[in-house]
Amino acid sequence: MRDSSTSPFIIIGMHRSGTAMIAQILENLGLFTGRKKQHNHEPLFFMNINDWLLHQSGASWDYPEPFHFLLENKQIRALATDYMRSMVRIPAVASFLGWRKCLRSRSLFNLNFSWGWKDPRNTYTLPLWLEIFPDARVIHIYRNGIDVANSLVMRDQRAFENKKSRYIARKAFYRVRPKRGGFTDSIRCTSLEGAFSLWEEYLKEAKKHVIALGSGALELKYEELVSSPYELLRQLADFCGLEVSDGDIQRVSVVVKKDRAYAYRENPELRTFAEEVGDRLNAQG
Repeated sequence: MRDSSTSPFIIIGMHRSGTAMIAQILENLGLFTGRKKQHNHEPLFFMNINDWLLHQSGASWDYPEPFHFLLENKQIRALATDYMRSMVRIPAVASFLGWRKCLRSRSLFNLNFSWGWKDPRNTYTLPLWLEIFPDARVIHIYRNGIDVANSLVMRDQRAFENKKSRYIARKAFYRVRPKRGGFTDSIRCTSLEGAFSLWEEYLKEAKKHVIALGSGALELKYEELVSSPYELLRQLADFCGLEVSDGDIQRVSVVVKKDRAYAYRENPELRTFAEEVGDRLNAQG
């Protein structure tokens, strides 16, 4: 384990790009990633703070660019980071640490174990988190933009069908209690172009952080990870200062699914879209 245990590892990257896989692997190798998490390994504590931060500038996970207005406003930025510092202490931080760890450490500045968290929104809120944890190290994973866009569109289609069915079943009820939610999780991600352009924005932002951080950041390509999991997982474990054996690496590599790399090549429609955006795709590496 690292000697400096109070500085977190922050996982960034576009949605549907492997951030959950990285978080799960690191957790299985001994990195604490939170007590209360969603199914995709996003701790509710950090997810809620990131959502709150985005909301302050009229941004959201699928329209993140307005968040730059908050970063450029010195007064609001100062208040936002002050709020964040207060939240990483007891009692608010209990949902992330659990009460036993929370009562023992009382804040995220006093931990005696390696820890971190995953949330794609970190890609945009990272400058503020680095003000709270200036020695934090960053892990960025990125994936082919066509596969990411298709995954987002398919997810939104499933959400639409569920919301549509619920609306039909409760239509009469809404006349008494108006409907609050919409018919889709992300109108932008109902199309390949919308989802692909979102991937471009996230990747541009993430790579900017990686360049600025230098040796303080590790960048992994999803397709390389799934094709050579042992080598890159060893690199990941070493970057995080985790003392793991070759057997440990082999054990956690079972979550890596090789058939997910460049899956779009099996779909004629997606191959056509890839040709249409080929220059934009290649520009991102």
